[in-house]
Amino acid sequence: MKYRKYAHSGALLLALGMLACAKKPVATTQRPAAPLPVEPGVSQQLATYRKSQLSSLGYALALAVPPEKAQPVVASEVIRFELRSAEQPLQLDFKEKTERLKQLTVNGQPVGIDHRQEHLVIPAAALKPGRNEVAIEFLAGDLSLNRNEDFLYTLLVPDRARTVFPVFDQPNLKASFQLTLTVPSGWQALANSPLRDSTVTAAGKTLRFAPSDTISTYLFSFAAGKFQRVARREQGRAMELLHRETDADKLRLSLGAIFQIHADALGFLEKYTGIPYPFRKFDFVALPDFQYGGMEHVGAIDYKASTLFLDEGATQDQLLARSSLISHETAHMWFGDLVTMQWFNDVWMKEVFANFMADKITQVAVPNSNYDLKFVIDHYPAAYGVDRTAGANPIRQDLDNLKDAGSLYGNIIYHKAPIMMRQLERLMGEEAFRQGLQEYLKKYAYGNATWPDLIQILDARTPADLQAWNQVWVNQPGRPMFDYDLKTNGGQITSLTLTQKAEDGSNRLWPQLFEVLLVYPDGRTKELMVNMSQRQIAVPGAVGEAEPAFLLFNSTGLGYGMFPIDEQLTAGMARLTNPVARAANYVNLYENMLSGRYFAPRQLLDVYLRELPREQEELNIRLLTGQLTDIYWKLLRPQERAALAPALEKALWQTLQQNKAPNAKKLLFKACQSAALTQDAQTRLYQIWDKQQPPAGVKLTEEDYTALALALAVRDYPASQPILPRQLARIQNPDRRKRLQFLMPALAADVATRDAFFASLSDEKNREKEAWVVSALGYLHHPLRAATSEKYLPQSLALLEEIQQTGDIFFPYSWLQATLGSYQTPSAARTVHDFLAAHPQYNPKLRAKLLQAADDLFRAEKLVGRL
Repeated sequence: MKYRKYAHSGALLLALGMLACAKKPVATTQRPAAPLPVEPGVSQQLATYRKSQLSSLGYALALAVPPEKAQPVVASEVIRFELRSAEQPLQLDFKEKTERLKQLTVNGQPVGIDHRQEHLVIPAAALKPGRNEVAIEFLAGDLSLNRNEDFLYTLLVPDRARTVFPVFDQPNLKASFQLTLTVPSGWQALANSPLRDSTVTAAGKTLRFAPSDTISTYLFSFAAGKFQRVARREQGRAMELLHRETDADKLRLSLGAIFQIHADALGFLEKYTGIPYPFRKFDFVALPDFQYGGMEHVGAIDYKASTLFLDEGATQDQLLARSSLISHETAHMWFGDLVTMQWFNDVWMKEVFANFMADKITQVAVPNSNYDLKFVIDHYPAAYGVDRTAGANPIRQDLDNLKDAGSLYGNIIYHKAPIMMRQLERLMGEEAFRQGLQEYLKKYAYGNATWPDLIQILDARTPADLQAWNQVWVNQPGRPMFDYDLKTNGGQITSLTLTQKAEDGSNRLWPQLFEVLLVYPDGRTKELMVNMSQRQIAVPGAVGEAEPAFLLFNSTGLGYGMFPIDEQLTAGMARLTNPVARAANYVNLYENMLSGRYFAPRQLLDVYLRELPREQEELNIRLLTGQLTDIYWKLLRPQERAALAPALEKALWQTLQQNKAPNAKKLLFKACQSAALTQDAQTRLYQIWDKQQPPAGVKLTEEDYTALALALAVRDYPASQPILPRQLARIQNPDRRKRLQFLMPALAADVATRDAFFASLSDEKNREKEAWVVSALGYLHHPLRAATSEKYLPQSLALLEEIQQTGDIFFPYSWLQATLGSYQTPSAARTVHDFLAAHPQYNPKLRAKLLQAADDLFRAEKLVGRL
């Protein structure tokens, strides 16, 4: 059977990895003379010491989930491990109240509970060199159990295992987990390992799972509740899905694709890496309003349900996003799960390779997908959105304590890192790069590694100086700015020279490859490759070429930075026939406008309105309409916006009617919905919602009508009768009904109701559904509500540290972005500046997040002020 083949292959790789490790001298850590300090979080000092002392870890964990959410989860665990030395107290991590710990037994003897500073401290006298066993009775922490009325799930990345049960919570102390789960009788469950057996009683059922593969603590996972179970076999592999979707059309249209994409991704990764799927099983769960797109738990991947289940109205962008998400999480089975970072300062490594591989998989798995176009649109705007800010962070960041690990996540590791990696692949050559990755995965299989470990392997396969290259691309933030000098004589190019400098004025150089396109009046083009290995370089291939109508820099979209704009470019954009070149151009135009170069916001908006009817590529329409509506709402004065609205609304509606492609029409409809400011436009949208009759060629689903109702509600339309209660009555799915009920107070026409809603967010319990909170904040701070919502900004900033402590990894930045992203006034910018000035010792990583999220506000203040 294939399962046996994979299991044996995994064992072989484990043996090879152990043999490779055995060849190297084992680094030893000198035992501290005094006991390690007991302090919050997991310090690097503590983690290093425990790694030197502990091995052969295993957890046997039992949890009893009651039918009522308000009742505690009663739990017990037995931790077994080998201990090198028993001369120090041993700290287990448990970020919960002391009263939740009921009983502690160490090596068969009862021990008093010493719980302080988020640690359960085991006295040295109770321990012994060699095999130890610690048994604990306790009440599980709720923070990361994500308990709902009829389902729950764990989400323990990066250091949240310690919020549920006592644990050695660090990525390089891998362990096997044996889970026993008692749940109400009508519930289903899924965990990292296969179900071994179960017992059903009148009170509920007990599920006993086999010991898991050896995994890091952040990958331990289970989901349980009222789910539907679907089992399929694709390409010889058994897979199971748990879900709560009730829309029969979505299930009919999506289930086959979900299983097929997983199978295709697995097949691609096995071939690319040369390593069979390395774990015992491969299942997944679709969760309503999951905090992330997905999470790569071994054997039990979690997904946001709305990304997986699509309907007949799904756009190409949504189909690509689903494929990319599934491929990303599947790639993590090798990159992150099989080989894991030693410490969370290298968390970016697992994310960059997951995105890098997802791009490659989607290229071959999705028919008619344009890999290069998707790469440009997915990664560059998001990376620039952070790298241009005063809070920009490098790809690889320092981390002293795991309690701050969540702040390392963001668009730099998800989007700049794949750009960097593709430049590295281009520098080395695809095959040499692939062989280096294969060596890395086999050498460190089932273990841990660092970025320097990988760089050492890759460096041996290229003559390039990867250490110097690594310094600017990986260890430092920021991006370059390029300029050029073109000289011609008699209609021919005599020289083309390019220069680069750091945007922040520092003396840095980003070695990279990119292309320059010479575009001629008759439509001919000539593309030249540029090896920007120095601060100034000449492009010899340009010499002797005919003088072009204009030049397009970074025409393949692979270069990184702010590129110059030929003054003749906008007049000749219709000559750009390659959709990748057009996308790279749109991105570069927008970035230059934000930096105050070449165009004012209104000028660029006019260029986009002219180009939008010509653009037929769906992904480019999404990019263009997103940039256009951002300029409209964020970078125009309210009075200028109102004056422009009738013409803008008319232009968008005409473009929608003229475009024949259903997916493009839907994107254009969303742009009309976003931009609607006049009563005529709002009345037209309301009639579509009321009669449920979309424009010809546009298919709207229940979620689309909900979004339309929300867009009208934030405009207080219709004033005579609130629209949201009527939309609520249309919704059948209970999870989607609860979401809309949560959002409704944030969109109330009454200011006092909105005030009360915002005040309620100070209570942690009201922030449990983070995706709902972020959506609500977006409506609460919509530009049309800015006059009454700006007063929320000081308290929003005051809550930030608490939100970091209680929320999941993306929540602090999402909270800030949804709060600050639509303001443009000097008073709003002053609120941020005053907050930072009043907190000079503020957490540096949170300070950086705030500066990142406030960048749109700061730029809007300057750009709008210039008008």
